[in-house]
Amino acid sequence: MAHVPRLTQQLRSLLDAQRVAALGTLCEDGGPLVSMVPFAIEPRSGCFVVHVSELAAHTGNLRARPRVSLLVMQGEVPGEPVHALPRASFDGLAAIPSPGTAPWQACREAYLERFPQAQPMTQLGDFRFVAIEPTGARQVAGFGSARSLDAQELRSALTRP
Repeated sequence: MAHVPRLTQQLRSLLDAQRVAALGTLCEDGGPLVSMVPFAIEPRSGCFVVHVSELAAHTGNLRARPRVSLLVMQGEVPGEPVHALPRASFDGLAAIPSPGTAPWQACREAYLERFPQAQPMTQLGDFRFVAIEPTGARQVAGFGSARSLDAQELRSALTRP
């Protein structure tokens, strides 16, 4: 079994424990929009998967400007310092796979494995799966424990056999 570095283990633990991310997109006028999205990770590609409505502003934004950002962080613990909360900010490229294709099916399987209660929403005509391919990240695991990751390092950290 290959050695998994401590920070990679902590990143995986954070992503396994947290089910919600802040999704950053760019509006037509160049202004930012941040939305809350539940996420899953497609284990073969290492892509983040979100399920979005065509009615949502962020969907139009990511269709027109596919460069996005996701922030995943540990929840605050009352009485504990907030400045050292474990977190990771990911840069990525969003793509909407066509329904019925292999990438769409992989996204659907990953999302429903994590959120089985969302199955009825997958039948709604205005919802789409979005695969976000991470292109870089900044991980903060606590005070004095931070690093940047490139696309290759992320793929290695996020894919699972």
